[in-house]
Amino acid sequence: MGDATLSDTYVAAIQHDRADVPPNVTLVGVVRNPTPWFHAAVDENVPELGPPRSLLDSTKDAEEDLKMQGLCEEGAHNAAWDRVGFDDRYREHLDESSEAQAAIESLADRLESGESIALVCFENTDKKRCHRTILRDRLEGSTDIA
Repeated sequence: MGDATLSDTYVAAIQHDRADVPPNVTLVGVVRNPTPWFHAAVDENVPELGPPRSLLDSTKDAEEDLKMQGLCEEGAHNAAWDRVGFDDRYREHLDESSEAQAAIESLADRLESGESIALVCFENTDKKRCHRTILRDRLEGSTDIA
């Protein structure tokens, strides 16, 4: 294996040249429904690794409800994760979806062959919880990289 790295960032950091990623890294989006401007910021997108639509919808509904109760955007987002059991449901998706498993294997193979990859989505993880952190842990567990 080469000097491959696995990192993650969010799309606004890339757009504003604030992403803390190594040079020559492949920017891999992990978004279920990317916008055209998201596509323009990454090298590729793997929608199979985005959370399932039903999980996104239930999290958004919970987040809106919590915002109406007076929580700030970040607080509502993070509380909604707990309310809908996001962590467990996303891990279940990764375990049970053959498309997600194939996508993880493909990225793991690329990392093992020496390609550096940064996982990219919309959330700024300084303030919000994000599925790409779970995905990064899963990929690190299936490769020799740290």
